[in-house]
Amino acid sequence: MRRDIHAQPELGNREFRTGKLVADELRRLGLEVRHPIAKTGVVGVLKGARPGRTLALRADLDALPIQEQSTAPYVSRHPGVMHACGHDVHTAVVVGVAEILAALKDRLTGTVVFLFQPAEEGPPEGEEGGA
Repeated sequence: MRRDIHAQPELGNREFRTGKLVADELRRLGLEVRHPIAKTGVVGVLKGARPGRTLALRADLDALPIQEQSTAPYVSRHPGVMHACGHDVHTAVVVGVAEILAALKDRLTGTVVFLFQPAEEGPPEGEEGGA
């Protein structure tokens, strides 16, 4: 997933493909999913078998307007846009945690909310969103 997201970077509030990819995967895992939220973001909720506290895990979805200088097979396919600060990793790791916890749902106490934030680097001019 990380390499796929890395190769298909999207700028803030334009994370349409990435948001759909994450939402589809969380649904496949059986989570309650809200998408789109805050334009292109995703919220997934995993309720454990027993009541308890709620924990939130957050990841960023957006890339930066930078030209990637790499020869890796998963290099950005979008000229002038790349995942330069690890949001592709953040997203893949949090989806991975969702996969592990979903498999342990019957032993889980409480609720885990997975937040996938669009435009963390800031929204495009004239738009709202981001950190």
